This record gives sequence, C-alpha cells and structure tokens, in this order.
Amino acid sequence: MLDRDAARSVLETPDEDVLALITAAGRVRRAHFGNWVKVNYLVNLKSGLCPEDCTYCSQRLGSSAPILTYSWLSAEETVRQATAGIEGGASRVCLVASGRGPGERDVDRVAGVVEAVKSAHPGVEVCACLGILRDGQAERLRAAGVDAYNHNLNTSESRYAEICSTHGYDDRVATVEKAKAAGLSPCSGLIVGMGETDEELIDALFALRALGSDSIPINFLMPFDGTPLADTWLLTPLRALRILALARLACPASEIRMAGGREMHLRSLQTLALHVANSLFLGDYLTSEGQAAAADLAMIADAGFQVLGTDPDRGRAPAVIRLRGAGTPQAPNA
Repeated sequence: MLDRDAARSVLETPDEDVLALITAAGRVRRAHFGNWVKVNYLVNLKSGLCPEDCTYCSQRLGSSAPILTYSWLSAEETVRQATAGIEGGASRVCLVASGRGPGERDVDRVAGVVEAVKSAHPGVEVCACLGILRDGQAERLRAAGVDAYNHNLNTSESRYAEICSTHGYDDRVATVEKAKAAGLSPCSGLIVGMGETDEELIDALFALRALGSDSIPINFLMPFDGTPLADTWLLTPLRALRILALARLACPASEIRMAGGREMHLRSLQTLALHVANSLFLGDYLTSEGQAAAADLAMIADAGFQVLGTDPDRGRAPAVIRLRGAGTPQAPNA
C-alpha cells in the first residue's frame, strides 16, 4: 500500500520523469481495468440557487456567475437528456441536483426519474448526486434503483473550513458512509487546484482510500467569474498528471475519473491521462461546457482504448464497480 513518503515522491516527480511515472501508474490501471474506459454523462436535474457557500462553485450562495437557474427537470426531459448521453457511449448517467440535500419529496421525485430512465435504458447505471443525505434516504434511493451515490470530499479535513462554512467535512464523510451502508456504490472525489498543499492532497486521497470509494472523480478547479476562487490558476498539465497518477497508485482498484476542468488544465495531455484514469465525463458539465462528445470518443479510440458499454454488442469489462449490499457483491450493470 502506498505510504506518505511514496506519495510525496509521486507529487515531486521531476518533469523529465513524468512519462516514467505514467508508465508505472498505467501498468496498475491496466491490471485492474484492462483497456476499458468508462464514459459517464451528467444530467443537471436542478441548477443554481444553492444555499451553501462553497467557494469553488458557480451555484453557490451569493454567486454572480452567469449560469442557468431552474427547478427540477421533468422525468421526460431527464430521459431525453440521458438518452443523448447513452447514445453517445455513456454507460452511467449521473443525476445531479443543487442544494444542501434532498427533502423527502425530492427523494420521491428522483425515484420516479430513476424508474423512467431505467425503463428506457435497462442496462444503464444511475448515480445520484443530491447533496447531504438524511437518515433513511440512501435506502430509499437504493430501493428505487439507484446504483451509486456521489458526494465528493473535495479537499482535506484540515482545509475544508477554508472552502465552505455552511456545512462541514464530517457531513460529507457521513453521507458517503450512509450511501455505503445502504448498498449504494460510493463515489467520492476531489477538486484540486484550490491552493491545497501536497500534504493536504495526500490527506484527502488517503481519506478516500479509507472510505473505500469505488469511484474517485478528480475535478480540476474551473475558476468561475463571480466566485471567490475566480482567477485562481495553480495547475499545470504536468501537475494534473501527477495528481491523477497519485490517485491511481493510492487507490489502485478504484475507478479514477478525470472530471470537470480536464480540458482546461490537462489540455493536450488528456490522451496521456487516459493511461492512468479509466473513466471520464462525456460532453458538458453542470454549468460549463466540456469537450465535444465526438472529440472525447475519438480521443479514447486514438489512445487504443475501448468504451465500456451497457450491452454485449458494445463490450463489457470485468467487474469495475462493487455494488454494496447484503450477501454476495453484485457485478456492475456496466
């Protein structure tokens, strides 16, 4: 198991040795995931007007970022958007809603949306990202057919108070633990480039390892105008690669996803990053545009990888996500 000294050495890898680092991390990636890339697609169920004050977020309390704001999408519109992603190659649909956390009626609403999505696309995985969960809500989502729950730690415990004052690090950990206990596959990751030190980054990744996060999205800060972190540009493409390599080596069997901001910070090194990460989001993010979906799929093919499909005709990889629950662990839907 990677220790702190080894983790520091990864982040301190000289520029001339980064390719050797990617080769080493790539061997680990292929040992667990072969040449498969899992494609995920975001559907933003509810946008903006969030009461939380996370400094990185364009939807935060007090944000003047020029974003769309709207209440809940209908089930029909959600299925339409999900279908676009699935037809583009996605095997997981991530249903996201702004806010501190869902109310009881919100959970019922999401349950109906999940039923509609899975009725239209029986083989697709559904991940919900609805904020901080109350007791019993994770179990209701699981019963409704949700496969995974995303709630990112975002940064280290020691740094958390600097990026949010309206909830705490412990609230996020507790939500991940509730999702796990209910049998949902835990998806939890980071936002990097917010001024964190190497030690704080290592703390955060080791915390995700201790939580047993099945899927670890690595987001690269997009410094939105109208937020406290506007004009914060602390990452280079090589630094972003080192961070992805550390995530892979620290959590070798977890799905490592290059997520928001990859186009902005990895730039021409995105293809190289696929040799470390085994997952990405297709197309746009919550409130910002991503790379064109066709360009994403071409990038995957050009690098010699295959898209993980939802049916045998499009391919199926070995068990990637370990859905948790009573009895024998289940194989993934994708």
